Amino acid sequence: MAHDLVIRKGTIVDGTGNDPFEGDVAIDGNVITKIGEVTDQGKEEINASGNAVTPGFVDLHTHLDAQIGWDPQMTSVTWHGVTTALLGNCGVTFAPCRKDDRDFLAGMMETVEDIPKHAILTGLPWDWESYGGYLDSIERLGPMINVAGLVGHSATRTYVMGERAIEEQATPEEIQQIAALAGQSVKEGALGFSINRHPGHVLPDGRPIPGTFASREELIAISEAVGEHGGLMQTVPNFGDVDTEMDIMEEEGKSSRLLFSAISEHSIHLNDRVSAMREKGVDVTAVTVPRSGGGIGGLANDNFFNTWRTQSWIELKKLDFEGRINALKDGELRNRLVQEVKDRKDHDAVLKATKRYYPLGNDDRPTYTQPRNESLFDIAEAAGEHPVESFLRIMLETDGKALFHMRGFNVNLDQLEEMITTDWAMPGLGDAGAHVSQMIDSGWSTFVLSHWHRDAGVYSIQEAVRRIAAEPARVLGLQDRGTIAIGKRADLNVIDMSTLAERQPYIAHDFPGGAPRYLQRARGYQATVCNGQVILRDDEHTGVCSGEVLRNGR
Repeated sequence: MAHDLVIRKGTIVDGTGNDPFEGDVAIDGNVITKIGEVTDQGKEEINASGNAVTPGFVDLHTHLDAQIGWDPQMTSVTWHGVTTALLGNCGVTFAPCRKDDRDFLAGMMETVEDIPKHAILTGLPWDWESYGGYLDSIERLGPMINVAGLVGHSATRTYVMGERAIEEQATPEEIQQIAALAGQSVKEGALGFSINRHPGHVLPDGRPIPGTFASREELIAISEAVGEHGGLMQTVPNFGDVDTEMDIMEEEGKSSRLLFSAISEHSIHLNDRVSAMREKGVDVTAVTVPRSGGGIGGLANDNFFNTWRTQSWIELKKLDFEGRINALKDGELRNRLVQEVKDRKDHDAVLKATKRYYPLGNDDRPTYTQPRNESLFDIAEAAGEHPVESFLRIMLETDGKALFHMRGFNVNLDQLEEMITTDWAMPGLGDAGAHVSQMIDSGWSTFVLSHWHRDAGVYSIQEAVRRIAAEPARVLGLQDRGTIAIGKRADLNVIDMSTLAERQPYIAHDFPGGAPRYLQRARGYQATVCNGQVILRDDEHTGVCSGEVLRNGR
């Protein structure tokens, strides 16, 4: 009898960490039904000879909560082999939500995650109040890939405390209500609860988002309620006080699994703390960007304009991309743009900033791994120019297409390598759907395979795939995904490892209202299969949307 789909003669990397092997994979419906030699034909077949066959990748850190409303294809992650995405990170979610709080939650998401408020309010149906109702609404949107969600601290606290949630501590009665609501949301399908302790994440009026300074008692009560229903606790810590944060997480870990965002600048200390927690039986995992984290700057967005920040640059910023290019052809204007930067009182700070700006290059594949002495500052010094002069020259030479990677954290790649080869730190943290006009790290999975495996040889292919498929699936409690095995859901990739790469980012104005965002495509994906359906072939979407909403099943 014919199978629905057969992937033939691929190198199967099953996600377990075991050695790859040659074979076929048969799929019937949404399930893998045979592995090895498949003699029966498939109604559809993919010749994977010479290519790797992997499980679909699991993205542990996205903010596609808003974008999914108008972009069921969930670009850019679906160009990079991701078949399951976790929404609701960093404490900011749209549920639970009373009708009167919609504007508040949308404004908070805009300032914390750079997702335009207008797009949020007009692009989502807003036909829910409870977290379970939110998941029902997402399900009706018909996403291309699987989605799962965390319920956020800010929304939960606001639901219970109203305006007082921003700056006041919860009373003992309110703590009980917040914890109960968190537990109920997990019971309704959330895979866990997300917390944001980072003081830099603020509301439009500059005040901290609800929950930033919540008491230890509140956080422990929440973790107990979440853990009772099998949920996990996700945290963005306050890296200004790592020890206190780890102390709290260790207490939370007595009742629930832990997931937190990490940066390599704290890797040595974190390794000591996390290793000690694991020895005590705490199930704790970190996720970090597998390259330097930071924005993308050029003429198409405003990151550089915010760096130079003088009157002439402010006027230039008001123009669209074509207007900016044309204006820069005026030599008198260029002189003003340079001189005003040189005359700034904080000129030394501006120079220091350019030591972290690196060109992505002119090739189709962007360069993220230059040595630290190849920054914009170093380019200018070699050319006998000021960095702003070099920036303007490069923009004119490339018709404004040149982009710079503005490294903010994980700057030392050697230190980062040490961190992502521990048993507790997984590559990820792409922030897909967030900071849309400032940065684009949605291709993190492609970077792991193309750089850390193929180019640098830090990961074997089986270890790379384990870290971006099986391990994150385990963290989320998804027992039916993350590995290639008979009976598992048919989420798969067929990848040409020799050509695999991210492509240069580019700006598109395709959000509701025409707001800009960065997109980044990939090359090397022969196919991506989600729940047995081919959603991508030869790096292009097929138009099939076969994703499911994955709910806590306990």
